[in-house]
Amino acid sequence: MPELPTFKFLAAGAIFGLTAGISPGPLLALVITESLKHNRLAGIKIAISPLITDLPIIIITLFVFNLVSDSDKILGLISITGSTYLLYLAYKTMKINGYDMELQNSGRGSLVKGMVANLLNPHPYLFWATIGSPYINKALEINLYTVILFLLSFYGLLLGSKIIIAIISDKSKTFINQSSFTWILRVLGIALFIFAVLFFYDGLRSVFLVC
Repeated sequence: MPELPTFKFLAAGAIFGLTAGISPGPLLALVITESLKHNRLAGIKIAISPLITDLPIIIITLFVFNLVSDSDKILGLISITGSTYLLYLAYKTMKINGYDMELQNSGRGSLVKGMVANLLNPHPYLFWATIGSPYINKALEINLYTVILFLLSFYGLLLGSKIIIAIISDKSKTFINQSSFTWILRVLGIALFIFAVLFFYDGLRSVFLVC
């Protein structure tokens, strides 16, 4: 069993990934519409597109983050910004009450559509700039194994949840409006709120340490 500090990153990656995986957005809309109009394979192609598009985003944000990593005050401000973003995600997640997904015209090239949708979506950039990169750097202070676990749990839940939705959507999309699904999102929203508070606390501590 992973040690407690490592388990914290494993849990964080899982919560962030699952929330991103099942929350409404352009990528999930494409997963559902491609699955409904074509088949589950088309939806799965959309679901795995972040594996391709997120890599340059992660590299760039990590590079920029490391440039300012010597300044505790800047790191504190990044954490506070990240906490604000997490609060926004928590609010949006808990506010959801079922889906109202309009079907869009779809054709071939599902993977390309998913890549384009993800690259044009501001959320991956905001997440990795204010949350993902700080978490990776903190995990690296423990060991590389912790970083790998964080990324595996994040993408395992992010891609896995979208793939499951693609498979279910291939049959029907009535599950989207079930009350149990709404309650899952609310629980995830509470978890995001807790992480937002922790991020905000870390940010304030870093800022005041240098004041």
